Amino acid sequence: MATSVRAGQGAAAQATGLETVGGWVGRYRRQLSWGLGILVIAAGLFGWKRVSTRQSERNASQQLNSARFALESKNYGLAASELARIRENYSGTRSANEASILLAQVRLAQGQSQQAIEILKQFAAEAHADYRSQAYGLLGAAYENVAHPKEAAEVYEAAARHARLPFQRAQFLSDAGRAWLAVGDTVHARADYQEIVTKLDSTSTAVEAKVRLGELGRGSY
Repeated sequence: MATSVRAGQGAAAQATGLETVGGWVGRYRRQLSWGLGILVIAAGLFGWKRVSTRQSERNASQQLNSARFALESKNYGLAASELARIRENYSGTRSANEASILLAQVRLAQGQSQQAIEILKQFAAEAHADYRSQAYGLLGAAYENVAHPKEAAEVYEAAARHARLPFQRAQFLSDAGRAWLAVGDTVHARADYQEIVTKLDSTSTAVEAKVRLGELGRGSY
């Protein structure tokens, strides 16, 4: 008998709980509908963005191949026009990052270092990690071309910080050291060469760094 009573009480409690849930759903039906609708829209937007991004990458890659062909043919005018269009139309894509690097190289090849600087100053800080070191390195070269060695040294050091491979880091530090010497700043130059010798001794650049340190009066390593 007690078992039957407990079973009846459990069934009654369950029924009450269901009525409570049903009442809550009834009261908040509109809010729930809106919430589900927002989730559906968000999922749709996410899917559309992924498809759109892939399509943009494909289109940008195709146009980049055309620009590369113009560059290899030394048709710098056409290459520059196509690369600038990729940067503008497909900003944020890997192809747009590469287009910025190539456009700066075109400007340098044309002797237009100031234009290369304008491109790279804007691009380097926000470039994808795969391109940031190269962007700073090209910016350093452009600054050297217009006789701004201090600015060149600073961005060469930035290129070294973002370099992923030891030989690249060593080369950019060596470039920075050279630029600092052009300014007459032997303290910064010595620091860059010393970093190569102590931390990047396995690279080929270390031999030159030791020579430069010797010339600066540091005979022991």
